[in-house]
Amino acid sequence: MALKILKGCINCDMCEPECPNKAIYMGDKIYEINPDLCTECIGFYDNPTCISVCPLDVIITDPERVEDHDTLYEKFTELVKADKI
Repeated sequence: MALKILKGCINCDMCEPECPNKAIYMGDKIYEINPDLCTECIGFYDNPTCISVCPLDVIITDPERVEDHDTLYEKFTELVKADKI
């Protein structure tokens, strides 16, 4: 699953620099995650770093983007091939 930042985000700037895929960006009001770039850190870390640094726990798995481990790893390899990371 890709991750999603909830409306409770306070724009503390902790998550964006931690994202190895550059999937986190400032949206209109809060940080957002590009689901096409989010691999939940698969290919880099054991756990999503944005979740571990979020002080308010407002980053969740996106129920709209259900992806298993293999799919996320495949996305990671495609991003590496396309040199988007």
